Amino acid sequence: MLFDDTYKTIENPAEGIFRDRGSKFLAYAYPINSENDIKAIVTQLKSEHPKANHNCWAMRLTIDRSVFRVNDDGEPSGTAGRPILNTLLSKDLTNILVVVVRYFGGTLLGVPGLINAYKVATEEALNQAVIISKTVNDVYTVSFDYLQMNDVMRIIKEENLIILGQVFDNDCSIQLSIRKTQVEQALFKISKVSGTKVKYDHSI
Repeated sequence: MLFDDTYKTIENPAEGIFRDRGSKFLAYAYPINSENDIKAIVTQLKSEHPKANHNCWAMRLTIDRSVFRVNDDGEPSGTAGRPILNTLLSKDLTNILVVVVRYFGGTLLGVPGLINAYKVATEEALNQAVIISKTVNDVYTVSFDYLQMNDVMRIIKEENLIILGQVFDNDCSIQLSIRKTQVEQALFKISKVSGTKVKYDHSI
């Protein structure tokens, strides 16, 4: 089977709301690129909703279904973060964080009621989102002598590679985003240019 290097995520942040017996569930969905994005988003939402009772969330990263985190933030275990995550899995979305802010309305919803509320609130936010497909890319920095510039740029054009950053001086470097399925071929061509050095940075 060929390696599948595409995945679905959301283009921009989106919001949804669900109400049940006085409780209000505000869902916020965000596209993210790493776990480092989570803390700032959750902190921001807590400051925007200081009187909320819970800020529960789930996130997925990469196309590996085992890369996720959930947080019930004081709700009974498995009634908040997990239903949010299951909704992301069922819609096959990744590189995404959904936080559901709950205002308690005075009536207990019970375990089935909570699971349903967090699930539906998440669905409401995702229904407002624009779903996009992206490719799994590796980022490399290519270093080369100024005289090799034309050869390197020709390969970048041929392979349709994305330039993320560049420094042109006597010693030049270009940071490239290369689709996973293209990496071997592109790097082989670049390595044929005399004096080039290639360093792997990270995946996006």
